[in-house]
Amino acid sequence: MSHDRSTGSGDDPRDDARHELGDGPAFSVDHLRREGLIEPPAEAEGTHDGTGRVDLSFAVRAADGSSSPRGARVPPGVSVFDAASWNGIAIDSTCGGHGTCRKCKVRVSPSGAPVPVTRHDERTFSAEQLEDGWRLACLVRATQDLEVDVPPLTTRPKAATVGVGRQVILRPAVQKRYVELVEPTLSDQRTDLVRLREAIDDLELTVDLEVLRRLPVVLRQADFKVTAVVVDEALIDVEPGDTSRVRYGLAFDLGTTTVVATLLDLESGTPVAVASRLNRQQPYGGDVITRISATMMDPEALGRLQAAAGRTLAELAAEVCSEGGVDPSSVYEVALAGNATMTSLALGIDPEPLGVAPFVMGTAAYPTLLAADLGLSLHPRARATVFPSLGAYVGGDIVAGMLATGMDRDKRVRLLIDVGTNCEIVLSDGDRIVATAAPAGPAFEGGAIRCGMRADEGAIEVVRLGDSVELGVIGDAEPRGLCGSGLVDVVSELVRVGLLDATGRLVPDDVAAEIAPGLADRLTKVGEERVFVLHRPAADSPPEESVYLSQRDVRELQFAKAAISTGWTLLLEELGLAGADVQQVLLAGSFGSYLSPAAAIRIGLVPTLPVLRIVSAGNVAGEGAKMVLLSLRERAGAEALLEEVTYVELSDRADFNDRFVEQLAF
Repeated sequence: MSHDRSTGSGDDPRDDARHELGDGPAFSVDHLRREGLIEPPAEAEGTHDGTGRVDLSFAVRAADGSSSPRGARVPPGVSVFDAASWNGIAIDSTCGGHGTCRKCKVRVSPSGAPVPVTRHDERTFSAEQLEDGWRLACLVRATQDLEVDVPPLTTRPKAATVGVGRQVILRPAVQKRYVELVEPTLSDQRTDLVRLREAIDDLELTVDLEVLRRLPVVLRQADFKVTAVVVDEALIDVEPGDTSRVRYGLAFDLGTTTVVATLLDLESGTPVAVASRLNRQQPYGGDVITRISATMMDPEALGRLQAAAGRTLAELAAEVCSEGGVDPSSVYEVALAGNATMTSLALGIDPEPLGVAPFVMGTAAYPTLLAADLGLSLHPRARATVFPSLGAYVGGDIVAGMLATGMDRDKRVRLLIDVGTNCEIVLSDGDRIVATAAPAGPAFEGGAIRCGMRADEGAIEVVRLGDSVELGVIGDAEPRGLCGSGLVDVVSELVRVGLLDATGRLVPDDVAAEIAPGLADRLTKVGEERVFVLHRPAADSPPEESVYLSQRDVRELQFAKAAISTGWTLLLEELGLAGADVQQVLLAGSFGSYLSPAAAIRIGLVPTLPVLRIVSAGNVAGEGAKMVLLSLRERAGAEALLEEVTYVELSDRADFNDRFVEQLAF
């Protein structure tokens, strides 16, 4: 459903003129704009004659405070954000450089005239910060030589690296057979390949040219005592001696925001090492639509996005191999689970058809690839298995999640929600399985939130309201911002204590003083927008220098949760069920893993059920990827899901907009 944002069809439910919520106040576009929902700002104008080049000197900060200098020469008028991206310098962003997320904060020192201040800069930085040169990189035009100080990028956000899975029968596609062959003689002139095939007569081995080139040399150097390395029935190598107990696989969950890698010992079936990091495609946008748009606007962007995905995967592969003490050449197979857009970008397939009606995939299933096709330096002929997709917005990651959670094996009514920028939803009644996607947007990742940030040190992830405010902060550090779970928590708590009404509007000051006197002084304004202050760096810190929740933030969360709840509501209707019929809700993904079930119920993100029915499922996509490496049977099960699951397209439903608006209320 995220694709609706790029079509310009006018079907976005946010543009509905008005809809009544029972007897309560009405929602309208004008009403929301008065609360601070303004259009993206105009970019800063710079003066230049369009000739020559501008020299930019970047000081890229690391987390330890050190910096590395990088230079770039660009045409005048290019934004600092684009100049950095073109030269491989990552500046934080979730909107792809469109001036709406306020994440691309840099400090600029001009060689001449001061850098213009945009109205968006004024809403992002204090007067002192503006004086000190802080600007949003996407709004700074390089019209003169600049020195640019780039803060550290969060490359290791808090992520779920394990999740709900099932026990599997260990039968990996990677097999190793140690054989001792009879050496040829004048009376026995069978070819080397025939000798090997006859020694492994239970498999119909196929072989490529590279293996044939190695075979005669390795056999004779090893006195015809070798180990054949087979993936499925493809002979990918012949190794001297007995290496039959050394075989590894790599499972990837290729997320839009976070990528997780798990190194598996295929001999024992146990994990050796696991690591996660930010997807290097992040500077191109925080969601799939902005990345698809990037490829549509720039013919060279696809190559850069593919390279960024490859670097992310390669860095993680090197990290887990180093941590596990494993030679990368001993990794013989890779499994990759990602949504349809991330998979297409990683493989260099044009994603444009995914982003425009009628939202068609190039293919639902992928051929067996080489790991090198994904930019990985493992065994030279290591294979890569890519999960199939159900639809343009229900991809291989959700297929992997269904496999891990056994959605096709359980007779209970179960709801699987993978919460992210694009939210995939699966419902099973024990006999039938239906799936869809909903346009949640970047709010759950901290995008489009005034004080939002990823789940990194200093992020508020838990909020409790009483006579005072209690905060849980990642790393027990000084609060720097609000991550997705903290956003849901604070909105849920404000609803509980009555400071947010059913329509999501912060109540007037006099009402707040009456119902929550200990919290009322935290309701104030930043500019013309009402906010709730969560943390002040000092007792006298003004609201704009504090960590706060704004009225616009509440609306962003409302839109996200309404999209998701509309999705599962329509799936329930598809199977003739009600919310109370659901026996288990599985919240998947990095965000879902840290989400408070009670808060999710209170704001309507999930059906109103007993809390114990809401389960944090963790990284089920990664678990599914591990399962197909460990078991050929599970790999066949993943392929079978394509036939068992019915994909429900919500964008062509005439009632979707009305149903969406119905779900906005808390």
